[in-house]
Amino acid sequence: MLGLKAALATAEGALMARDMHVPLVALANGNPLSVSPSSLDGASILIRTGSQLNAALALVALDGFGARLVVAPPDLKHEQLADVISRAEIDTLVTDGEAIEGMKSVAVSPDLKPLAAAAATRVTEWVMFTSGTSGPPKMVTHTLAGLTGAIALGVSAENIVWGTYYDIRRYGGLQIFLRALIGGASLILSDLDETAAEFLTRLGQGGVTHLTGTPSHWRRALMSPAMNRIAPRYVRLSGEIAGQAVLDGLKQQFPGAVVGHAYASTEAGVGFEVTDGLEGFPAEFVGRPGPVEMKVAAGSLHLRSSRTAAGYVAGAETLKNDGWVDSGDMVELRGNRYYFAGRRGGIINVGGLKINPEEVEAVINRHPGVALSRVSGRKSPITGALVVADVVLEDAANDTAFFKDSMLALCRAQLPAFKVPALVRFVEKLELTAGGKLARHG
Repeated sequence: MLGLKAALATAEGALMARDMHVPLVALANGNPLSVSPSSLDGASILIRTGSQLNAALALVALDGFGARLVVAPPDLKHEQLADVISRAEIDTLVTDGEAIEGMKSVAVSPDLKPLAAAAATRVTEWVMFTSGTSGPPKMVTHTLAGLTGAIALGVSAENIVWGTYYDIRRYGGLQIFLRALIGGASLILSDLDETAAEFLTRLGQGGVTHLTGTPSHWRRALMSPAMNRIAPRYVRLSGEIAGQAVLDGLKQQFPGAVVGHAYASTEAGVGFEVTDGLEGFPAEFVGRPGPVEMKVAAGSLHLRSSRTAAGYVAGAETLKNDGWVDSGDMVELRGNRYYFAGRRGGIINVGGLKINPEEVEAVINRHPGVALSRVSGRKSPITGALVVADVVLEDAANDTAFFKDSMLALCRAQLPAFKVPALVRFVEKLELTAGGKLARHG
């Protein structure tokens, strides 16, 4: 399939932003750019917008014309632009904001103009940024075929309304965006300025049926009374480890819904989804033949499939080894199931003993009354590091002394002594990245 517009000619859905709805069929027949898309044939384009909707409109308009589409995430800093433009050999900026001096700039807006007849004939290279959770963000190249490889074609989108906490300028959000477009379904886009309650209210008003986000997104949502305004029949988590506590919380909130957690990364693509209500994934997934192959080497999950990225843009690193992508996500086999332990680069070293922060967080998050936690290391002259836990309570008025004692008792019962936090701090909130993941500093 060349060009996303081919999937929209008979679509009944719409892109639904906070202040505007754009029917997909109108997008198929309209041009959101200040120039004809065909005039940018073969260009290397940076799409940098303040609005998710405008980014979506530009992607649809330019796929099949641009040789390369570099999708800037919302947190791409101005001082990083020169490096991105140089490494990706950008010659054109598509934006709803300020132009860049010395560069051709094209405006994008929801003000659709009649589209001049021109067939998309090019296989466009799509470039996404990694989240930067394990180092500086990298630019990763994909094809539309690879990005849509996990999407079941021909599935009816009748009465389906997607919603996502993800930003479509990140890999996870882009997956939902493409899933909605190719199925002809509606998609409700989030807004960076919205509170959890505001977005949940808008999701309810839009009749959301399928809703996705990171576990951190969902933990915040479960704290909001506005969760009662939605009744999705499909709930999906990805982007972080889906602990049993958040899975159980969602199943209790939506007893009639399918609750699934998926594994995907910007480099490895979409790997698998688990819908049995349990954290981790069945051991039989590893080593079995299929569209996605998986293996575990040195404790790290590796994937090989047509969905993996083609490589990095102008980077010295090699993405694949004999077709395999090392995800950097560490897993542990317990019985007949693998459990995610955390990122390889996030390990805390306490006196030579290794600790994955996510493992400790999973135990803390099981404690009744805990909404969210973040575990980190603090330098210690004696042990090298101390384990520190920042904890958000569901009710800030609760007795913190009691909670500290009971949380530490739970940790001592389920973790080796060296993994038990040496310091517990109660905080009002924990910061999330623009991709919806728990922000881990340092």
